[in-house]
Formats: sequence, C-alpha cells, structure tokens
Amino acid sequence: MAVAFRWLLRGFLGLVLIIAVVLSLIYYFATRSLPDYDASFRLRGLQGPVEIVRDTNNVPHIFADQSEDVYFGLGFAHAQDRLWQMTMLRRTAQGRLSELFGAETAKIDDFVRRLDLAELSRASFAYQTEEVKAALRAYSAGVNAWLGVVQKDALGRGAPEFFLFSPEIEPWTPADSLSILRVMALQLSGHLRNEVVRAQVTLAVGKDRVRDILPDAPGQGRVALPEYADLFETPPTQFAAVAPQHPLDPVAPFDMAGASNAWAAASSRSATGAPILANDPHLALSAPSIWMLARMEFPDGGVIGGSIPGMPLILSGRSAALGWGLTTSTLDDLDVYVERLNPDNPDEYLTPDGYKPFRTQQVLMRIKDQAPRTVELRWTENGPVIPPSHYDLGSITPPGHVTSIRWAALEANDQSMTAAINLMRAKSVPAARAALSFFKSPSQNVTLADRNGVMLQMVGKQPARDPKHRSQGRYPSQGWLPENRWNSYLPYEDNPSVRDPASGIVANTNNKITDEPFPRHVSYRWGDTYRFLRLSSLMNDREVHTRDSFIEAQLDTGSFAAVSLLPLVAKELWFTGESAPAGTAERQRQIALEMLAAWNGQMDEHIPEPLIYTAWMRQLQNRLIRDELANLADHFPRPDPVFLERVYRNVENASVWCDIRQSTKVETCADIARLSLDAAILELTEKYGTHIDSWRWGQAHQAHHDHQVLGEVPILSWFANIRQETSGGDQTLMRARTSGTGAEPYANVHAAGFRSVIDFSDPDSSVYIISTGQSGHFLSRHYDDLAGLWRRGEYILMSLDPDLARGGAVGINHLVPAE
Repeated sequence: MAVAFRWLLRGFLGLVLIIAVVLSLIYYFATRSLPDYDASFRLRGLQGPVEIVRDTNNVPHIFADQSEDVYFGLGFAHAQDRLWQMTMLRRTAQGRLSELFGAETAKIDDFVRRLDLAELSRASFAYQTEEVKAALRAYSAGVNAWLGVVQKDALGRGAPEFFLFSPEIEPWTPADSLSILRVMALQLSGHLRNEVVRAQVTLAVGKDRVRDILPDAPGQGRVALPEYADLFETPPTQFAAVAPQHPLDPVAPFDMAGASNAWAAASSRSATGAPILANDPHLALSAPSIWMLARMEFPDGGVIGGSIPGMPLILSGRSAALGWGLTTSTLDDLDVYVERLNPDNPDEYLTPDGYKPFRTQQVLMRIKDQAPRTVELRWTENGPVIPPSHYDLGSITPPGHVTSIRWAALEANDQSMTAAINLMRAKSVPAARAALSFFKSPSQNVTLADRNGVMLQMVGKQPARDPKHRSQGRYPSQGWLPENRWNSYLPYEDNPSVRDPASGIVANTNNKITDEPFPRHVSYRWGDTYRFLRLSSLMNDREVHTRDSFIEAQLDTGSFAAVSLLPLVAKELWFTGESAPAGTAERQRQIALEMLAAWNGQMDEHIPEPLIYTAWMRQLQNRLIRDELANLADHFPRPDPVFLERVYRNVENASVWCDIRQSTKVETCADIARLSLDAAILELTEKYGTHIDSWRWGQAHQAHHDHQVLGEVPILSWFANIRQETSGGDQTLMRARTSGTGAEPYANVHAAGFRSVIDFSDPDSSVYIISTGQSGHFLSRHYDDLAGLWRRGEYILMSLDPDLARGGAVGINHLVPAE
C-alpha cells in the first residue's frame, strides 16, 4: 500500500511538474510579443530619428522632424500594441476571415466580397492628395518595420492570438488603411437593415401602423408613400426567425449602428471666455477598445486624441488651435433595389433601357478545413447584387427578382481619408470646414471649436434623389425605374451646418438636424431625441459652462425617457387598491410601483429602480408587438420610448397595439401594463431573489468588453474579457445600450469607447479616456488599466507639452534610419 501511495504521489507530482512546465512555456511564448518600450531600432524607410515616448498611461507621443516620419512612428506604435486588431480589421475588409475561422464566418466573407471593399480601396489610393499618399505610405512602412522586428527577433509572432491561428501576416499597404475606413462606414450605417425591416413590418401590419413601431423623429412631416406590397405583383408574406449576430459581422444589428454625443460652447457660454468641446462616440464594446489614444508631433505643431489602429490619423481630438469631435449623422446614403430578372435569360436584368447583362467576376474564397469556394460576383448599374440569404433580403424579394445596393461608400473616387487627415492638420474652423468638403463616407456630424468660435457641420455626400422616388429610400424600390435611381450628389453647401449660434451652444446626439423636405431631408431614421432633450436641459441649467460641467453632462445618467414614460404607462396602476399580503405577486407589484413613483430617473448602478423600469418596458413592448409581428418582434428587443409614448397617448389610434389579436377579450393598455410589470418582476425574482430592494441595476447591467475571438474560449476568456458593473442606459447621455437578447438582456454592449473634453482656456488640462487600455495584448498591464477609470467616470490628462509626456514615461523607443 505504501509503495502504491509513493508511486501515485510521484505520478501526481510529475503531472503537476509537466503542467507547470507547459504553462511556463505558454506564458513565455505569449509574453514574447509584449513590446519593449525602451528599445532602440535601426529601421529602413525613415528620413530621420523618431522618438515614441510612452507616457504614464502608455499613450504614445511621437516626435520627428519630418511629417512622414511621424506617420511612420504612429504605424510602428499601432502595430506594437494592436497588431491582431489591425489584421482582423483588414481581413474583415478583404473578406478573408474564413481563412482563420472556417465556415462560421464564410457568410460574412461572402457579403464583404460582393461589396468589393478591398479592390475599391486599392483604386481610391490614386484619388488621395500627394501629401496623404505619402502619409499612407509612411504609416504602412512603420507597420511593416514592426513586422520585421517581430520576425527578426522572434517576438512571439506579434500577438498571442497568432499562436492559435495562422501566423502569416502580409505586409501592410496604404489600401489596407483605406479599407478600414470603409469597414467603419459599414459598422456605422444602419440603412441596409433599416430598409429590410421596414419592408417586412409594412407587409406585416400595413403602412398605418408602421409609423408607430418605426416612428419618425418628432416634428417630421407625414410622408405619403405607397404600400410596400403595392410595388410588386407577388410580395412575400412569410418571415423566418431573426438569425443571431456573429461577433465578427461588421454590419450592426437593427437599431444598433453607431451613435455618439458631441457639443461645444462658444466663448460667450464659457466661464473662462474660451470654447469647450466634448465628444464621446458610441460603438460596440470590445476588448481591446477599437480606440487607441495617441499624440503626433508634426513640424508645424502637434495633434492629440483618439485614433483607430490601422489608420494614420487622430479621428477625434485637438491641436493647439483646433478641436473636433464626431457623431454619426444617420445620413441615408444607401438604397436597396429590387432588380427584375429577364424571364428568358436570368443573366440579364431590367434597366430603363431594357434588359442588360450583369457585370460579373469570379473570385476564390478560401475556407479553413474546406475546399476553396468560387464565388460569382454580380453588379447591376445600381451596384453589387446581394444574395437573398444575406440580412433576410430574400424575405422581401419577390420571385424572379434579385436585390442590389447603391451606397456612397462603394465608389473608387472616395477622398474621405484625405479629408480626415486635412481636418487633423487644419488650424481653424473655416480651414477644417473646407477640408471636410472632400469627405464622402461614413457621413458624420463634425463639431468644431477654435478660439474664435464653434460650428457643427455635417460631412458626407447626400444622394441627389429624384423627388418622385417611389420609396424615398425608406424601403427597397424598383431598380429599373429611372425615378428611383441616383447618380449624383447634392453640393457640400447643402449639408446642414450651424456656426456660432446665438445660444452659444452647438450639439448633436444623433438627433434630427434639419427640417428640409425630401430629397434634402438627410434621413428619415434619426437617433435618440431623448438624449438631446436631456442635454439641452443640462446646457440651459447654467448660463456659463466649465470643463467640469461638460464632464458632468458627459457622465449624466438621468433618463428623460423614464421620467416621461412612467407617468403614462403607470397612470392607472399607481397606489390603487389595498395593501396586498406580503409575498404575493400583487404585493411585489405594489412595492415596485412605490419605488418607481419615488424614483428620479437616474440610471444608477447601485439601485433597483433602473432594473425594474427597463425590465418592465422590455416586457411591455414585447407584449404589445409580438402578436402582430411574430418573429419580426425579435428585431425590437429593446423598448422604444417613442413607440410606447405613441401607444399610451393613443397618438393616431396607436392604442390598438394593446389589444391582443388572438384573444377574445379586448385588452386595455392598463391591462397590458399590469401584466408586463408582473412578468418583469417574475423574471427578475427568478434571477435576483424576492427582495426587490436588494436588486441592483449594475448587477444586470455589466459592460461586456469582450474579445471578439477569444471571448467565448474557455479559460482564455477569463484573461481576454473585461466585465464591469455600470450605470447609464439606452437613452442616457452616458449611453450604455443594452443587448436586449440572450441570457443577459440588460448587459451593456454599446457605449462610449472614447471620451474627451477639450478646454481652450487651458488646453493641457483637457481630458480623455478609452474603455479598456492601450495595449491589445491581454497579458499586458496596459490591457485593462484604463477600464477602471472609464467605469468610474474618470479621465486622464493628455498634454502637448513634451516635458509632461517624458516626465512619467514608461518607456521611450528610439527609431533611427538604417544605414
């Protein structure tokens, strides 16, 4: 027995030793790719020496005597910290994800290949200015210089993810940077899904009820449109369940495209007499954040702010003279067309001049663990043909037809990169506005501030649609009718703008920015008006503002939607009847209503009221629409306050949604409100217990900064994902959009990955933050070191003073030209 025990002990200890050795080797090779921020390098492609100073928070400050060398340094720094992220963005643009991930991403690649983003990006390089071409080349050289260092010094393949997937990394090219801007356009545009869902809902409930569930922004005039079914002889009527979204799909789910806040105060509204600007763009949360902070010191001055690895510029930030911030404009620059096939020849489609053949091209798509697949790309005069399997297009395409899209981002003569780099180098608001005239896509509202004033300017090309357009771009239209086509754009001067208004404040929360009629309407589908109402209230509460009051507004968690909706929905439920016995469902409802009645609408992570409110409204909307929309209701997993307000104010007879069509009883809106509250309480009780006062919004509303690839891999997800309890909600200024689906429907999945507040009275006191950390390496201490600050609503100072950067530097890379 003793002998057996000794052998078992030896075996166990041996196994432990083997595991320890294996783990040590894994850790060794994984950490080899952590960059040395104090190393010096001799590199080809430099004109002179470059210094990359990493400040206390690992923000790279890049110093060089030549502008091209500054771009080289940024490319080098981006590749040091975010190489995997950059290669994934490039693979997305190229439609080559499946070479790594196999069949699960083949559909994504198929769609992107049909858009031909990579080839369009290669072609658009010729349209950039010579200065921007030089910047793109220098940036690419910097990225490739780091790839050379990784290969020469065997630095762990550049990122730990490359040990799990193919380690082959192609050299970076200028077209790769241009293609990432197009991927951003794809992520920020919601109009493809919007048109499909509007068409489906129109077929399900008719045009009179569409205006309830897909409401126009308040104040929008009525638009007389035909029924979608009237456009076709045999419209489809059956709709499948909404397919789950793959985390690598660049096309955002319905109603989850980009959003943002930006506002600026002129000198007249600033306590210091100098303008102030705040910006917080909202995108899907991820680890690492898509944003990376950086500073570029050019010979004529520096710029500092938020960059996106893969592109050679500061997208949102400031120079000594100018500050700028971005918000999604929601410009409708995409149309879906239904193209009629020739019944005698399916290789032809109908045009205003008769049937014509498709333009075609064969491409080879490689898929891991499968034989290569040949994909035939087809184009009409309107644009690329998209198969019916993509984004449910088949459900709204009649037999004998196919769908194509016309989108401003699919043109080779795109000079958006030139516009963005020239904005970064501009020295005044007028110069910035002139630079932005070349911007095409993705359309943005750019908030500008210099010491002389403030401005809001929409940038991007507005389609010059025919006033007789059959669908006005709201849902798919016939591609063969000339009035539905657009082949030019409105002049830049027609884009909405406002400069130095009498109020002294310019602001945008993706809200409606113009009352112009179609076709100068910009869009029918705007962002959140409730955030704008809350921001207007905060701006008007003070005669003058400071940096700190802008920070307070940026972090505001007050829900204008909640304080507007609750009195409507609960008006027949407040304080009714006698107190019910403890522990009964009726008593739980009474407790919840009493708490909500005393609540001030703050979406605070430490209290239960935001959780009760959100769960109630979610259950309520689902009960209102599920009987009419069936599977289509899955497109609306988060409550829309405008829809609920229409129903409970009975705007244009919208209260008909309260009656359940399949039941014999005629339900009232009060009945549905009560049943929904009971269902919400039951849902929350099953997960968080029976003591309502112990529930906490933050427990359910955790921010999911998930690694897009490793986030679902056992064990590795513990290292790669970052989870935090957060305040805010779907309609708060500190936006924290809930997922609405799955096991964690209240998780925060879409928020401000970057925040900045720029104060021109003391520019070096301007503050910034990103949602994770600067490094994309999950074993780096800089992978999540800024996440705690972000969660607590704190910021870091970022200065253009070189001494401040060097004072607390974690390291300085010296790059010198190779002999």
